[in-house]
Amino acid sequence: MMNDDKLRLDLIEKEYFHLQTEIEKFDDKSLTIKTWSVSLVTAIVGSDILAENTNHYLILFASFASIMFWIIEASWKAFQSAYYCRIKVIEKFMREKDFKIEPLQIATSWSKSHKKINFKKFMSIMFWRQVMIPHGMMSIILLILYLIISIINIMYF
Repeated sequence: MMNDDKLRLDLIEKEYFHLQTEIEKFDDKSLTIKTWSVSLVTAIVGSDILAENTNHYLILFASFASIMFWIIEASWKAFQSAYYCRIKVIEKFMREKDFKIEPLQIATSWSKSHKKINFKKFMSIMFWRQVMIPHGMMSIILLILYLIISIINIMYF
């Protein structure tokens, strides 16, 4: 019986560190999404400025591109957050001697947690500071810039 407990504890420990590694991978993906977002949006806005046109639809397009990257990053964060439930269960198991769990339940736990992410929770994730910056800020600034340019064009052209 002692060997079973040791094996179980070893498996749970490995599961915990595997989950931590997966969460870190999602953080790396998040930085990649931010990099692509800023690069693409900057290139689009730069193209609009260099084109010297008067309608500036590319600025509006850049704003929508930023919103799309924002949604993609929020989706990744939702996927990532589904791992935290299992981590909390394992941490509770390590704190409380009477608490029992089964090892190797990553997929089952992730699936249950992810199903709980409804529209309201997803919107909450979108407005986490680390998700909203830079996408939300860029999209708002670009929308305002487009509106200002449109008003100026109506008034003076």
